[in-house]
Amino acid sequence: MQFSLLGLAEPIVRAVRSEGYETPTPIQAKAIPHIVAGKDLLGCAQTGTGKTAAFALPLLHRLSATPPVNAPSAPALKPGQHVHQSQGPKSGKGRRTRALILSPTRELASQIAESFQAYGKHADLRGAVIFGGVSQGAQTRALQNGVDILVATPGRLMDLMDQGYVDLRFVQILVLDEADRMLDMGFIEPIRKIVAKLPKERQTLMFSATMPPPIRSLANSILRDPVSVEVTPVASAVEKINQSVYFVEKRNKPELLNFFLKSAPVTRALVFTRTKHGADKVVRQLFLAGIAAEAIHGNKSQSQRTRAMNNFKSGRAPVMVATDVAARGIDVDNITHVFNYDLPVEAETYVHRIGRTARAGASGHAVSFCDVEERGALKAIERLIKKQIPIGEEAPELTSRPPAPSSAGHSRPRPQGRPHSERSSGSGGGGRARSSSGPGSHGRRRPTAEASHGRRSRSA
Repeated sequence: MQFSLLGLAEPIVRAVRSEGYETPTPIQAKAIPHIVAGKDLLGCAQTGTGKTAAFALPLLHRLSATPPVNAPSAPALKPGQHVHQSQGPKSGKGRRTRALILSPTRELASQIAESFQAYGKHADLRGAVIFGGVSQGAQTRALQNGVDILVATPGRLMDLMDQGYVDLRFVQILVLDEADRMLDMGFIEPIRKIVAKLPKERQTLMFSATMPPPIRSLANSILRDPVSVEVTPVASAVEKINQSVYFVEKRNKPELLNFFLKSAPVTRALVFTRTKHGADKVVRQLFLAGIAAEAIHGNKSQSQRTRAMNNFKSGRAPVMVATDVAARGIDVDNITHVFNYDLPVEAETYVHRIGRTARAGASGHAVSFCDVEERGALKAIERLIKKQIPIGEEAPELTSRPPAPSSAGHSRPRPQGRPHSERSSGSGGGGRARSSSGPGSHGRRRPTAEASHGRRSRSA
């Protein structure tokens, strides 16, 4: 199927082609016709499957088919009368917002706005993006000049609504992107308050990577007779991602990460930590090892986050260390490796993390470090994805030896020899086959007890 067969206007199709796309992804092929027809939609698809274009293209098509809505003349206020929020004179005299897209993070909001700008470059539509962490001056000026399409994070949107800068009375299309992530971040009540300010007669689109009961409940309360579109199982990991796990003492994780970043064919790598402090600490450790890296997390200012993203995209810092605030907010090409320096507490987060690689048909590697305290998290991840993550075979002999087994009985069996059937028959002299489950093979040694002290027995 071609984009031209989905019912989109010619200027929209032309813009998509100029971006290098000819055929839609499954979520786009299934969702776009329903959205063009004006139906509410509940879409479930993993990150990296093209959800942004799935709603951006038909939204641009629908808005460009009708003239913009200009601001009505504001009636004079009576003595003692207060200006109602979202209807005040601060909202300007230009075009009124007809489409509102809510996003959980600043980075994702920026990327959505960039997509609208690229796909809508041949359409007479204006857009703006608003989020916290920066001065609101440029954002309020854009709103006062009038926009057709507004991309926003819930917190800053609520703030500007309270100040009277946002007029939502003319919104025709509402999009909730990464709805489950917004729920996790505590935005459910702001979303309900925002929705209460919108016209009841509107089209609502809701996209989520997972569908827990609270998301179903929210969908039931704001969608009208929606079409449901699901293109991948909720917990399935991308098939082209080469996953592996290494059992390692927490103290040895920095050395193991340094080894992989220096020896594997890494173009761009994302390293996920559990805490903000942990992300900064890893960046400092990488700096001492001579590896350029940036950190991105909630404690960084917007200017710091923007600089970090620019350095990552340009290759000046090929390693980005992030907390899960970036798990669904980074859409960068050619991320070859994702390292789970710390395993996530929520198993589903693992799927979103590793989905940052193997995008647009490419392959990628997802490497996880697991210490004794993270065994339970690993088991939860494997239950979710319905497979055991292969144990990595390539690792250095780490300099720091693990402590002796504790009285709690945590065994650390030494790695056993690989089965004869797995040994290479073509290496000569009984040489070993190189591992295909690690992030790359360059004649590295097999793991020692220090690198894989906690290797599991698959027969257990």
